Amino acid sequence: MSFNTALSGLNASQKHLDVTANNIANVNTIGFKSSRAEFADVYSQSIFSNAKTTVGNGVTTATVAQQFHQGSIESTQNTLDLAIKGDGFFVLSPQVNSQTRTYTRAGAMEVNRDGYVVTPQGDFLQVYDTNNDGTVKSVSLDSTKALQIPSTAGRPTMTSKVVSSMNLPANTDPISSPEKFDPNDSTTFSASTSVVTYDSLGNSHTATYYFLKSNQDLKNNAAASTNTWQMYIFMDGKPVDIQNGIDTKYTDTTGTEVKTYDIKCAQLQFDSNGQLIDNTVKGSKTVPQYIKTEKLGEEGAGVLDGSCDGDQVIDFNFAGLTQYASPFSVAKLDQDGSTVGQLTGVEIASDGLVTASYSNSQTTTLGKIAMATFQNQQGLTQIGDTCWKQSVASGEAVPSQAGVGICGKIESSALEDSNTNLSNELVELIEAQRNYQANSKSLTAESTIMNTILQIQ
Repeated sequence: MSFNTALSGLNASQKHLDVTANNIANVNTIGFKSSRAEFADVYSQSIFSNAKTTVGNGVTTATVAQQFHQGSIESTQNTLDLAIKGDGFFVLSPQVNSQTRTYTRAGAMEVNRDGYVVTPQGDFLQVYDTNNDGTVKSVSLDSTKALQIPSTAGRPTMTSKVVSSMNLPANTDPISSPEKFDPNDSTTFSASTSVVTYDSLGNSHTATYYFLKSNQDLKNNAAASTNTWQMYIFMDGKPVDIQNGIDTKYTDTTGTEVKTYDIKCAQLQFDSNGQLIDNTVKGSKTVPQYIKTEKLGEEGAGVLDGSCDGDQVIDFNFAGLTQYASPFSVAKLDQDGSTVGQLTGVEIASDGLVTASYSNSQTTTLGKIAMATFQNQQGLTQIGDTCWKQSVASGEAVPSQAGVGICGKIESSALEDSNTNLSNELVELIEAQRNYQANSKSLTAESTIMNTILQIQ
C-alpha cells in the first residue's frame, strides 16, 4: 500500500510540474490564461473499519483549474489589435458561414486576402449587424457574421453643383486689353481658382475659373464701371462655354503660333458695397449667383469622352462672391460629386463598433464586435490556439456587447498579455520539485524495508 501511496504522490508532483511548466512556457502568449493544479486526498473505508486508525491512500488530481483574472494591457500600433478590459470573450468561427463558435481573449487580429478580419490561425472574428445609428439589430450568436473590411466604398456621383465663397480684390487694376485673355498668361487675368469635379464614372476633372477685372462692358459694348468683371471657365485645360453667356474670345499662346478662339463668358457686376448684383448673360438679368456650364460631353465642351454621361452640366453657385478691398481669397469651394472611395482607415470604438473611412469622405459602419460571457468560465474546454469552447460545466454562451452588463470594454491598438506571474510560477516549480523528491524518498524507504523483510532468514 505504501508503494501506491508514494506513487500517487509522484504522479501528483508530476502533474504539478506539468501545469507549472505549461504556465511558464506561455508567459509571452497573448491572451493566455494560466492554470492551477488542485489536488485531493484519497481516503476509503468500509463500515467495519476503524475510522480512528484508517490511513489515507495517497493523493489524486482533482482538477486543473484555469485562472481567468485580467492580464496586463500592452499598447500597440495596430488598430486591429484588440484587448478586453474586464470579463468576456471574442467570438470566432472556423469558416465564413459556419455556425460553430469558439471563444478567445487573444485579440491579435489581421486581414486575410478576402478582406476578412481573422486570427493568426485563420478563425473569423464575428460581429453583430447594426442599424444606421450603430445599434445592434439582433443580439444573438446565431445571427453574427464574419467581419469584412471592403477596400472600396460607394458608387460614383457626378458633380452637378459647385458652391463657392470667395472675395475678388476691389483695388485690382482693370485689365486694359481683356480681349487678349490667355489662361496661360497670368498677366491677362486678375485671379483664378480650381476645384476637382467628377463625371458619371467617377473620373476626376479639374475645373478652373478665371476672373478678369475689365475696363469694358461686354454686354453694352461700352466702357465699364470700376466694378465689372468677366469670368471664364476651363476644365482640364479646355474652354467651357457658360450657358447664355456673352460671346468673347481668348488667346492660346501654348503652341508655336498664337491662336484665338471663341468662348462664352459671364459678366459680373458688383454694387458699391461689394455685393454681386448682376450676372449678365446676353443682356438679361438672372439670379446673380448662379452660372451654368454647357454640356461637358463630346457634343458640348468636349471635356468628357463617350464612355460617360455627356449631358453633364455643372451649376456654379456664387452666393458668397464679394468684391472688397482685400486680397483674393477662397473661403469655401465645395462640390457634390464623388468617386469610388479607397480605404483610408479603420476605427474600433470601446463598445466594439467598427467603422471604415474612405478617400471619398464616406464612413461605413461594418458591425459591432460580438462578445460572449459564461456562468462558469473555469468550465470552458480548452482547444488550443488560446481558444475555448463551451461545455456542460461552463453553461451556454451568453451573447453580450462590450461595455454592457458584466462584459468589459474593448481597447483597440492594445493586447492582453498572459496573466502568468513568472515569479510565482518559479516558486511553484521549486515546490513541485521538492515534493517529487520527497515522494521518491518514500519509495526508496519502502524499497529498503521490503529488502530487509526479504533477507530475514
